[in-house]
Amino acid sequence: KAPKKTEAATAGTSNVFTMFDQSQIQEFKEAFNMIDQNRDGFIDKEDLHDMLASLGKNPTNEYLEGMMSEAPGPINFTMFLTMFGEKLNGTDPKDVIRNAFACFDKEASGFIHEDHLRELLTTMGDHFTDEEVDEMYREAPIDKKGNFNYVEFTCILKHGAKDKDD
Repeated sequence: KAPKKTEAATAGTSNVFTMFDQSQIQEFKEAFNMIDQNRDGFIDKEDLHDMLASLGKNPTNEYLEGMMSEAPGPINFTMFLTMFGEKLNGTDPKDVIRNAFACFDKEASGFIHEDHLRELLTTMGDHFTDEEVDEMYREAPIDKKGNFNYVEFTCILKHGAKDKDD
């Protein structure tokens, strides 16, 4: 059974150090120390504000409260590591990729026409070259009408292509 929110600060952190290797833990420790501006061993709202201000940001109190509310209690290094572990392990790349494609699927059909997708990939964000799009399309599930099945494509990315003989 999952630990209750109140127990998470103690019970949920016992194996957090096994989630990362020593060099990762060291990097997290350096990040923690950079955020812990007053060096008291805890990250509080003022630490977050000062760190964000040093990066040229002007966070609102509401924004800072929102960030602090993600922790079930005081944020010491173990809690910091636990929260990062949950964030890193909690995102399913398959969902993230599928949702990115879904933004361009106005009918919510699971398909984007290959010409439209090519245009998006070569003109927005990190511009793909036509060769890169061709490479992606080589293994992509595209039907005879030119519809790119992004739901199936995310499965291929996650689990590999099915053999054509299956």
